[in-house]
Amino acid sequence: MRQDINNWQSDRNADPGKKPKPQYRSAFRILGSYVRPHRLAFALVIVCTVIAIGAELFQPYLVKVAIDDNLMGGSQDYGGLLAICFIYFGLSLTGLLFTYLQNNLLQYAGQSIVAGIRKQLFEHITKLSMSYFDKTPSGSLITHVSSDTEAVNQFFNQVLLTLLRDGLTLLAILGMMFHLDPVLGLYCLVLLPVIAVISVAFRSFMRNTYQMARTRLSRLVSFVAENLSGMHLIQAFHQQKAQAEQFKERNEAYYKANIREIRTMVLFNRSFDLLSNLTIAFVTWIGGKAVLGQTLEFGVLYAFITYIRQFFQPINAITQQWNTLQSATVAVNRIWSVLDTRPDIEDRPQPVQIHWESVEGRIDFNRITFGYGSESPVFRGLDLHIRAGETIGIVGTTGAGKSSLISLLCRFYDVQEGSILIDGHDIRDLPQARLHRIVGLVQQEPFLYAGSIIDNVRMFDETISRDAVVRACEFVGADRLIRRMKDGYDTKLSERGSGLSAGERQLLSFARIIVFRPKVLVLDEATANLDSQTEQLIQRALQVVSEGRTTIAIAHRLSTVMQADRIIVLRHGEIVEEGTHRELLERKGFYEQLYRHSQGEAKEEEVRMQRKNASMPFKENVV
Repeated sequence: MRQDINNWQSDRNADPGKKPKPQYRSAFRILGSYVRPHRLAFALVIVCTVIAIGAELFQPYLVKVAIDDNLMGGSQDYGGLLAICFIYFGLSLTGLLFTYLQNNLLQYAGQSIVAGIRKQLFEHITKLSMSYFDKTPSGSLITHVSSDTEAVNQFFNQVLLTLLRDGLTLLAILGMMFHLDPVLGLYCLVLLPVIAVISVAFRSFMRNTYQMARTRLSRLVSFVAENLSGMHLIQAFHQQKAQAEQFKERNEAYYKANIREIRTMVLFNRSFDLLSNLTIAFVTWIGGKAVLGQTLEFGVLYAFITYIRQFFQPINAITQQWNTLQSATVAVNRIWSVLDTRPDIEDRPQPVQIHWESVEGRIDFNRITFGYGSESPVFRGLDLHIRAGETIGIVGTTGAGKSSLISLLCRFYDVQEGSILIDGHDIRDLPQARLHRIVGLVQQEPFLYAGSIIDNVRMFDETISRDAVVRACEFVGADRLIRRMKDGYDTKLSERGSGLSAGERQLLSFARIIVFRPKVLVLDEATANLDSQTEQLIQRALQVVSEGRTTIAIAHRLSTVMQADRIIVLRHGEIVEEGTHRELLERKGFYEQLYRHSQGEAKEEEVRMQRKNASMPFKENVV
């Protein structure tokens, strides 16, 4: 399957000068590559479908035989008429049985394919580079994983079954019509070009309509996801009304697209209803004259009219699934646009394998140059060397490049010039899985998943024992607060750990570090959102966690890095100063300005805390 997909990609990219192939063809080729591993199941579906169709279409022919040979012919063969009734009943049971088998086989194969697509899509998204998520709204990706895969699911549940069953039914009905009366069959055959003209006339317009509806739905979902993520800001700044107005605009646009889609579909279907009624009237008139003129048997006319009604039923069924087909083809191309995106950061074909135990943690930034897209470079030839086991503090104003430096070390992005080495190995030569075990990252807002505390600490890795998690939590001082909870380590956390304070969440992230034992520890503003008292608690845990590891701490509060072996001062992507806290203060340079500024903020916070504490007895008395 993967080879077929790769062939499709090479065909698509073979000649940029040629016009792109139609999206229908591309979508069906993509789906065909997923269908191929289930060939046996689909072959059995076809066999069951043929038997079920045969059993259904032979029933009007039996009625024709009963009318012409038994009723109109004056035959008194009641036994033969009873046999026809039993055969009719047997055909009904046969149709029921094989229709049941056909549906179950198709659902099994279809659900397996959709589950595989959903799994492949999610795994691929998790492997994409950070630059992709910088440009792509999370709501759009949620739409791909949920709504678009559901559209593909509907293709297998509804469209494929309709195309297969009703397409074969149409061919079989035409065969039965020509068998009964070739002249009337030719009259009905004239309908096919008319049907084709109506389909082609609507096809392009309908596709644009469904594409518009899907696009507007994606924008709506993306807007909702963005607002849910930033709900605290919306409420803090009383933006509910403004956001509601923006939602109303997007909702109105999606509503209009849906109304346009429904109008198009109704007009399309009613055109076929009108054509069906005109055809039945025409055949009744022509066939009735032939029956009155005794050139056509009445049973043949009855069977013919029954087949005409059945002829338009599959056509109506196919056209009613047209919007689902449109939605599925659009969804397949949208899904494939994600699967076709290659990560900017990929492992080398033959990466360097180093033993985790042998890593010392020496880091070298060798004259690196880096910028985001077409923007001016953040770093121009930056040079920084960190000894194994050294604790480095990185400070600077907003936009100085502190977080960018860490993103490069974690290889969320690649440098454009220069190199980053760990123990003399270029990180681009290391497997990403190994690099991320070597470099442990603790962020300003530690992310906790919905699940138990023990699973959050070990990141759902069952190979890490419960005892190892408990020891890690004891090591960083999180054990006492965990045991105070109702279910202890089995306490279920909500999304992002909303039931815990910022300090408690940070302690759990430190416990993760102990469990996974990285050689290099990176702290990205790990105490920025903590009050002074909690920060002291975290600082003690930090000293425990960083022991024996190369530690890089990005800090907004200079108190976090005052005890570091060396402090690096960044300004506009350049190292302007470096040294210990005392050395930098004695120079009375940029760091000294940052320090005086931070001291002012610290005093303000201390005053706020004093006022808060002073007001507590008053509040208690009021209560």
